[in-house]
Amino acid sequence: MSEYIEHDQTSVSAGLVEKKFFTFAGSPDEMPLESGAKLGPITISYETLGTLAPDKKNVILVAHALTGDAHMAGVYSTEDTKPGWWDIMIGPGKGIDTDKYFVICANILGSCMGSTGPSSINPKTGHPYGFDFPLVTIGDMVCAQKKLLDHLGIEKIFSVIGGSLGGMQVLEWMVRYPDKVVSAIPLATTTKHSALAIAFNEVARQAIIADPNWCGGNYYGGKKPDMGLAVARMIGHITYLSDESMRMKFGRKLQDKTDLSFDFSADFQVESYLRYQGAKFVERFDANSFLYITRAADYFDLEKKYGEGSPVKAFSGAKAKSLIVSFTSDWLYPTYQSKAMVKAMKKNGLDVSFCEIEAEWGHDAFLLPNKRLSNLIKGFLEGVRRENGY
Repeated sequence: MSEYIEHDQTSVSAGLVEKKFFTFAGSPDEMPLESGAKLGPITISYETLGTLAPDKKNVILVAHALTGDAHMAGVYSTEDTKPGWWDIMIGPGKGIDTDKYFVICANILGSCMGSTGPSSINPKTGHPYGFDFPLVTIGDMVCAQKKLLDHLGIEKIFSVIGGSLGGMQVLEWMVRYPDKVVSAIPLATTTKHSALAIAFNEVARQAIIADPNWCGGNYYGGKKPDMGLAVARMIGHITYLSDESMRMKFGRKLQDKTDLSFDFSADFQVESYLRYQGAKFVERFDANSFLYITRAADYFDLEKKYGEGSPVKAFSGAKAKSLIVSFTSDWLYPTYQSKAMVKAMKKNGLDVSFCEIEAEWGHDAFLLPNKRLSNLIKGFLEGVRRENGY
C-alpha cells in the first residue's frame, strides 16, 4: 500500500489564522546584508498557530520553500476553502501539533507575499525598488526571522522545520544561532546547490530577463513579464517532479484530442499541465522576487561560509538534535546530499537521525500527504520534548 494518503478535507483544521506584520530596521538603523549593503525599513509578514507556553519553550519555526508564504495552515475565514500550504502537516493532532506547539511561519525577505522585496516601495524614491533592491542571501532571510523572534520575546526555538529552500534556512539557523535551536528538521534540502540545480535556475532567470516586458526589472505600473515568468515556473516545476510521477500522471496521453494537431498547440496533457502551472503562477508571484530568491538559493554554500569548504567544519559549532529526511525520487536534491550532511554532523558528535522515504513524486514529496513523514516528524518532536523535560 502506498504511504501517500489523500488529503481529507474533513480532517481537523488548524482553524482561523491572521496575517501579521512586523517592521524594523528603520533609518538610521538599517539591517546590514551579507553583500555589504544595508536595507531598511524591513517588513516581515508572518502567521502563528497554537498557544505560546508561559515559559515560551514550545516554539516551532516553519520555513517555507522558494515561492511559498507565511500561510502555512488554517484558513483566513470560515468561507475560505483554501488552507495554508502545509495544512496536511500542521494542526491539532497532526505531525506538527498545534495543541502542543506555538508554530510560526514568516515570509522570507525578498519575497512578494507580504515581506519586503523588489516589488516593495523604496522609501527613498516612493517607487517600487525593482532592480535597485539589494541581493539578499539565505543568511539575510534567517537574520530577519531572528529579528522577528526577538520582537516576540522568543529566546530559543524548540524546533525549526522546513523543506527545500526552507531546509536551507533550517541549516543556516543551526549553524548561525546554535544556542537558539534545540532541534531541527531539514527536509529534501542541501548544504549547497549542485551545478545542475544552478543551471536550471539560470535558465529560468534568463526566461524572465529575455521577456521584453521585464524592462531591466522596472516593469511596475506597466505590462509585466508574464510570459517569461510563466516559462520560468514551467522549468522549475519540472525539477520538482520525477520521471516516474510524470509517467504515471501523464505518459504520452493527448489533451482533448484523438490525434496529433501537427501544430504547436498543447497536444499532450503534460504540455497543457505545465502551461496551466505557468499561467496560475503569474497571478500570484513577482518576477523580480523569483530572480532574487533563486539567486539566494544558488549563493547558499554552508560549507564555504562556515567551514572553509569543509562540511565537517561547517557543523562544528552546531548543537541541535536533527532529523534529516530525503526522498528516493528527488533528483533536484538527491539523497547523497542529505547523507553527506548526516556524515558531517555525526563526525561532530551531533545527535542526528536520517530517513530516506520511498516516494515516486519527486522533490515536492515533502509537501504531499505522507503518513510516514507525518509520523516521523511527530515522533521526533515528542522525543525531543521528553529529553528536555517539556
